[in-house]
Amino acid sequence: VYYELDDERKKNNATDIAICRVEQLCPFPYDLIQRELKRYPNAEIVWCQEEPMNMGAYNYIAPRLATAMTALGRGTFDDVRYVGRAPSASTATGFYSMHVKEQAELVQKAIQPEPIKTNTTI
Repeated sequence: VYYELDDERKKNNATDIAICRVEQLCPFPYDLIQRELKRYPNAEIVWCQEEPMNMGAYNYIAPRLATAMTALGRGTFDDVRYVGRAPSASTATGFYSMHVKEQAELVQKAIQPEPIKTNTTI
């Protein structure tokens, strides 16, 4: 989803949005995450994933990301925002047109200029 987020950011000339890819999940790279958190001290922290909430990395990442944030005084678990598909028993919707619609909504929500007040599922 990184490339779609980056394309949307470029289309909107959103120069105030930083996108950081986390390519190593385990062991969790606390030092690298904290380095990025320090680079963007006023940024809203949003985890964006294509997978449903219960199938992607969110449930593993969120508490670890919150620990890294808390150590820097950047917030708590409640300050980690989620943008992605709702929890589901299936990994995919089964309809291509629905997938495309959900994907577009997901990307637009993650790149929107307004802060994300609560966790958002598409």
